[in-house]
Amino acid sequence: QVQLVESGGGLVQPGGSLRLSCAASGSIVSIYRMGWYRQAPGKQRELVATRTWGGITNYADSVKGRFTISRDNVKNTVALQMTSLKSEDMAVYYCNCNLVPGSTVDYWGQGTQVTVSS
Repeated sequence: QVQLVESGGGLVQPGGSLRLSCAASGSIVSIYRMGWYRQAPGKQRELVATRTWGGITNYADSVKGRFTISRDNVKNTVALQMTSLKSEDMAVYYCNCNLVPGSTVDYWGQGTQVTVSS
């Protein structure tokens, strides 16, 4: 089993910045991909950004140039630096990981709320 714990959500004004962090623990040898998804009220959960163990990143078009994902493969942590935040970025952000390539088993954190409002 893998546990993911997020931190860093909160209230930020439009144009502001926020950093989310996630730490994985449990029966882990290595983690292939770690990343972030988000879900706004009334909408489906969507990919925000992911990063593989080897450093390959994938970003949603809506966040490219504003968000940066980073991870520490040794500590099994992943972070999301969010800048130039917009109201449409407001959502619950979930940490996610897959242990091996091609795995259909997803592990999820409990989610952290990001509110963008003046």
